[in-house]
Amino acid sequence: MSRVLNRRRFLQSSLAAALSIGASKLRAVAVDPVEHVEAIVIGSGFGGAVASLRLGEAGIETIVLERGRRWDITGSGDTFCTNEQLDGRSTWLSPVTVLPNLVPAVGINVYTGVLDVKKGNSINAYRGAGVGGGSLVYGAITYQPTEELFYRVFPRTIDYSELDGIYYPRVRSILKASEIPDDILQTNYFLGSRIFQQQALKAGLRTRKVDVAFDWDIVRQEISGQKVASVITGQYFYGNNSGAKNSVDHNYLKMAEATGHVEIRPLHVVTSILEDDQEHYRVNYNQINEHGEVLAQKSVVGRYLFLAAGSIGTTELLLQAKANRTLPRLNNQVGKFWGPNSDSTTLIVSHEKTNPTLGAPGVIAVEHLDNPIAPLILEPIPIPFSPQGIQAVLGQAISKPEGYLTYNTSTQSTDLFWSTNSTDSQKNAQALQHTYQLLNSANGTTLAQPPNSSITAHPLGGAVIEQACSSYGQVYGYRNLFVVDGALIPGSTACTNPSLTIAALAERCMDRFLN
Repeated sequence: MSRVLNRRRFLQSSLAAALSIGASKLRAVAVDPVEHVEAIVIGSGFGGAVASLRLGEAGIETIVLERGRRWDITGSGDTFCTNEQLDGRSTWLSPVTVLPNLVPAVGINVYTGVLDVKKGNSINAYRGAGVGGGSLVYGAITYQPTEELFYRVFPRTIDYSELDGIYYPRVRSILKASEIPDDILQTNYFLGSRIFQQQALKAGLRTRKVDVAFDWDIVRQEISGQKVASVITGQYFYGNNSGAKNSVDHNYLKMAEATGHVEIRPLHVVTSILEDDQEHYRVNYNQINEHGEVLAQKSVVGRYLFLAAGSIGTTELLLQAKANRTLPRLNNQVGKFWGPNSDSTTLIVSHEKTNPTLGAPGVIAVEHLDNPIAPLILEPIPIPFSPQGIQAVLGQAISKPEGYLTYNTSTQSTDLFWSTNSTDSQKNAQALQHTYQLLNSANGTTLAQPPNSSITAHPLGGAVIEQACSSYGQVYGYRNLFVVDGALIPGSTACTNPSLTIAALAERCMDRFLN
């Protein structure tokens, strides 16, 4: 296929949409004719944003379906809610906030907010919702794994040197990710990060600055009072109001729309996917308002379909299609090899005044890759309402992809299964305890609680490379169907935050598709 395909706009069909809804609902909600386009992207996070830009640059007419709304940064700095004043903007269609483990749960108005949760049997997996996907709610940490650890997770068919030389740098350049400048790190807002770094060095552990996708000049404007305080006050769970975070709606998606070939449609919730014929795919979806009410039920048919709804969303769509036989050739590996990136959180009690609620997460990492039990990294993170002397820490290791999702026909939804008591999970827990013991012994600190591995901000897997898909994301059994998000990754990105690797693999997949 040539890189630049001839653009075509098809006339809309007069056929009724093939939607899985009852006749009574059809009378209440408008059903539009079927629309046709060359490419469809489901989701607008890291993978979807990459796919959208590269399709647009190639002149391929593309529609991006995103369940959440747009979150344009306002001059008054009030786009998102804050940790101190929670409302419906915080949470996806829920009457209560969904972070009770970290922030006190409160009642809110039901709204298409930015943070959603998938509740599993022993783990809660958090994900973003909105134009920009998970990049709206992540900590902007842009972290590359080492080659040695990368190959503990990924097959050798993926050339690490290619990622290192081409795709990781490409993503960093677009996200404008860089280390925290010293003048910002030395402010009182990042005192907790500096103290944690000093404690780690005292314990003989290696520390490093991590690339973070922030506009540091805007952070300086926050410090001087020219912009609303957001990064410097630890606002990241629910979005960043100053515009300092380089989420993908500020770069990849903006660039995609600028090609003139990509249309992003917010508040469009995909309900099912199916093979329309051997050359095309049909996507059925609901157009909703900001309170989740269905305004219309629609269908679009495309030659190319790119799934980028995140590990949970993409896997759910594939499992539903397999169960309902709308994609009957999907293999039995769909839904398997899921993992939480071995995420854990804990609180360190110290006599130091750490300013725990201030500063962005993960500007400093403690790398204990030579831990004798299992390699891991630690990142200090701000937690709202923590008292002085308490430092919250995120740990990440390498999870074996032992989790899975299954389709529940009785509820017509998926169930998530993960064991925190498996041999691998227990090994990672022991490795964490070993590292924290080193920190505590050297600094006179203690843990307020054992590391908590019942939540993850980094769900990965479900449609994994060389299991459900090729190493370039093409779904086995289907010529023009691709996965380009965290569902490709077998449970872990090797002791790092996943966003950089997700985007780099998506870039690699798109280069292969277009060439």
